[in-house]
Amino acid sequence: MADIVTHPELTAEEVSSLTRKTNYGTWRFQKTWKPLYIADAEGCWITDGAGKRYLDFSAQLMCVNLGHKNAAVVESIGRQARELAFVGPAYATEARARLSAKLLEVLPAGLEKFFFATSGTEANEAAFKIARMYTGKNKIISRYRSYHGSTAGSIAATGDPRRWAMEPAGKIHNVVFAPETNCYDCPIKHAYPGCNVACVDYIEHMIENESDVAAIILEPVVGTNGVLIPPPEYFPRLREICDRHGVLMIDDEVMAGWGRTGKWFAVDHWGVKPDILVTAKGITSAYVPLGLCATTKKIADHFEDHYFSHGHTYEAHPITLGPAVTTIEEMQRLKLVERSAELEPYVRQKLEVLREKHPSIGDVRGLGLFFAVELVKNRKTKQPFNTMRDKVEGRALVVDQIAAKMMADGVAQQAWVSHFVIAPPLIVTKEEIDFGIDALDRHLGIADALVE
Repeated sequence: MADIVTHPELTAEEVSSLTRKTNYGTWRFQKTWKPLYIADAEGCWITDGAGKRYLDFSAQLMCVNLGHKNAAVVESIGRQARELAFVGPAYATEARARLSAKLLEVLPAGLEKFFFATSGTEANEAAFKIARMYTGKNKIISRYRSYHGSTAGSIAATGDPRRWAMEPAGKIHNVVFAPETNCYDCPIKHAYPGCNVACVDYIEHMIENESDVAAIILEPVVGTNGVLIPPPEYFPRLREICDRHGVLMIDDEVMAGWGRTGKWFAVDHWGVKPDILVTAKGITSAYVPLGLCATTKKIADHFEDHYFSHGHTYEAHPITLGPAVTTIEEMQRLKLVERSAELEPYVRQKLEVLREKHPSIGDVRGLGLFFAVELVKNRKTKQPFNTMRDKVEGRALVVDQIAAKMMADGVAQQAWVSHFVIAPPLIVTKEEIDFGIDALDRHLGIADALVE
């Protein structure tokens, strides 16, 4: 019998160095990665190995919507593990049935059939396969300045330069890209409302000239790439275009869903019903990894007599499903969707004050507790300090310099190329919002000094 080996407790420095030595840091050059050891987290705060606390001002990766260490969800993880830790996806479980019933309460009406994955990228892979199997067509239309995941199909549908390293992935997977909606700095050089929302009409032109289009995938509010919010006509008109051409609408709510924008799902702002909805992150407040691909009954009925050619071992894993039920119940109990909407004017007013004060802020935009602060070198030309190419080629970013100063002040802030994403847990208080925005205010002088 082999001897049992025990390991001494690691110091904070050892935790960080061992992690750095043995793990890949994602979306970065490895030589620059110095992972901070986080030992604890509670509410809207994370704590490092030395005991220093940081306000989690972006809910980690815009996912810890309930805040950290919600007692009910933590207890439900243990309870589910004790009751049934795992059984294969061919079996029915109580957690699976209860979550399915709960989803019917909160999802946009008409979405009635579910595939449970373990991440947003896996859920998008399922959506692409379902769309192609159902329609018999192959091409997917996506948009620039989008992110849909990092696996082969979802990175091919991602419209930012994180896709570049995988090229020609887009060609292999038959994905074509449309312009994003960005009314602050329109990629096709129009101005709303005089443009008559030409960007959505261009999608119809693409469908007519590409042929063989199975679906269009889009984030209703673009997430990491800048909290881009479409004009009110965009989604209703796109729904009409999809219906006219027999193209499915895939609504990627991985980041924008679960109360983040002040509605259960961002698409609810425009009263539009997608054919497929994909989500993850906030469905469990990221306590356990769960992704969801939800379809209409019409799509589901197709597979009664056609082979459903998809699945994997961890599909509908009980330990992910049980806590998801509790997460939704906690969101309802705490009225967090309503809270997100109620706090929106407060955050907007605070950020508008910053925009008036700091010439480096070009735009402030958001819905609910999902805001972007975009920095520019020149307000007239809207030229950013950095581009995505700067990031993927390893150049220093102004937003990273500011975020590092904020971190030193006890605020963990998501920075991305030329903007900050402000998306705290939905339980955040006004005092915590003030703390985070005040830290940003203190260090925007770094960018102000570079304004032309």
